[in-house]
Order: sequence, then structure tokens, then C-alpha cells
Amino acid sequence: MNHSFYSADRMTHLKIVVVALVAAIGVAGFGISARVASDGDLAQTARASTPVIKAGKAVVLTSSDTSMIR
Repeated sequence: MNHSFYSADRMTHLKIVVVALVAAIGVAGFGISARVASDGDLAQTARASTPVIKAGKAVVLTSSDTSMIR
């Protein structure tokens, strides 16, 4: 068995790439399945008794009396 990454042959490098690829696909699959499963529980629903808040006019606040030249 070769314990050095630098002196490893081509087959060893191929095994490392395959193991990394399988691990990445496993982690991505687990993440996607966990995300899809939790979407239904956290979905927000609109209710008739909930008030709607609309955005008002934009307000600019400053703490300086100096003028800005553009």
C-alpha cells in the first residue's frame, strides 16, 4: 500500500477521485432531501384575519449637517 499522495500511481489517484465524487453526491442528495422534506412544515399561509401592511414613503435620516456635493 502506498501512503504518499505524491508517489501514488494513477489507479490510486482515480480511486481518490471516485471516493470524493461519491461522497459529494451523497452529501448533495442528503441536503436536497432534507430541504424538500422541511418545506411543507414551514410554509406560510395567508389568513383572512391577518392585516396587510403596505410600504410607505421612503425616509432618509442623517446625523450630519454637512452638505453632499454630487
